[in-house]
Amino acid sequence: MIRALILLLCLSVGPAFAQTTTQPQGTIAVEDSASQDAAIAMRIRGILNELDGYQGITVTVSSGIVTLRGTTIDTPQAARLNDIVSRIAGVVAIENEVAETTDLVARLNPAVDRFRTRLSQGVALLPLAAVALFAFAIVFIAGILLARMRRPLDRIAPNAFIANIYRQILRMVFFVSGLVIALDILGATALLGTILGAAGIVGLAIGFAVRDTVENFIASIMLSIRQPFRPNDIVEIEGDVGKVIRLTSRATILLSFDGNHIRIPNATVFKSRIVNYSTNEERRYDFQIGVASDGDLEQVRDLAEQVVADLPFSLKDPAPMTWIDRIGDGAIILVVTGWIDQRKTSLARAKGEAIRMVKSAIEAEGIEVPDTTYRIQLLGGGEENAPPPAMRKAQLVPKQQPIAAEDVEDTSQASLDRLVEAERNDPETPDLLTDDGLTE
Repeated sequence: MIRALILLLCLSVGPAFAQTTTQPQGTIAVEDSASQDAAIAMRIRGILNELDGYQGITVTVSSGIVTLRGTTIDTPQAARLNDIVSRIAGVVAIENEVAETTDLVARLNPAVDRFRTRLSQGVALLPLAAVALFAFAIVFIAGILLARMRRPLDRIAPNAFIANIYRQILRMVFFVSGLVIALDILGATALLGTILGAAGIVGLAIGFAVRDTVENFIASIMLSIRQPFRPNDIVEIEGDVGKVIRLTSRATILLSFDGNHIRIPNATVFKSRIVNYSTNEERRYDFQIGVASDGDLEQVRDLAEQVVADLPFSLKDPAPMTWIDRIGDGAIILVVTGWIDQRKTSLARAKGEAIRMVKSAIEAEGIEVPDTTYRIQLLGGGEENAPPPAMRKAQLVPKQQPIAAEDVEDTSQASLDRLVEAERNDPETPDLLTDDGLTE
């Protein structure tokens, strides 16, 4: 059984080896000549003596069958013998018994020879390499000097950030140009394609790894070109409200009304809903006020509009407006609106003063502004347990004298503006916002 398996393995392997070994082709002559065998052997020996790595090969020829013995540096070199010998006339078959050498010195000698050859070639190319390096340095230095010039790029670019990007691109163009010229002098321009291909693959891998950073960088470019806000503008971004300090290459910096710094990544700013409260000078405020249900609602509505219109800080155009919004718990709710010039007037103080004046005017007309807070009190019988006057049925309050409106000048904004200006004057932190830049 074992012999049968070995025989089957030999039969399966043998034909495959024969097919992969180069053998002479054509018909075999009938005559056998010893002189022809000697001539074949001499011819093969002469060829092998002229080739490197075959000096230790012995050649014997019998009846046109060539037997090769010895060692070579590697297996491909031994297999090459079949291609050489098969081309000799009169060769019937080839028995290639050449093996790969295990001599360490013999295997290292070709590598040492190749190193010496390349070293000598490198020394011979030193003058040409010096010329190529000099040409590269001239082109690259010219690009650096050109990129440092301010006038051309600053006039083309909308801001300093874009101008800096133009400078980086200009340096890169001159760097690649110098590299192409240097490789062309060395006669190795084909190497440039390999370098650029590897750089492209590496750049793609880095781009996926720092995708968020790249997205933030592109958002910074877009925000600096089409500025949705100016320095000192009051904006709301992702629910954060504050005055704009600066736009950097990575984030937008806000100063909240509490004096805190808010840093929002530019990628978030670019994709978010931005409310700019400083774009228009006019700004509207509104508030709700409740009146007793037994009052004259038309009179209350007209009175509220008139009071807001008579306030010294209210704008005539757009005009104030009041409407009945809904029936609330124990009161009729009115919505009162008014407009101010937010450059001169504080929105919060104007709203508070308008609420005070409207409430005072309504009560001055004897109309109650009820308290809608629920009170629960357990009462027993008898006069001693009667509800207090405040809990009894609402009655008209006596008329009161009208009061004067107070000054609502925006004093806090000046302090915030000084803080923002101090932050913007920091020379170590650049700002991409400009007062004359394009706006959306």
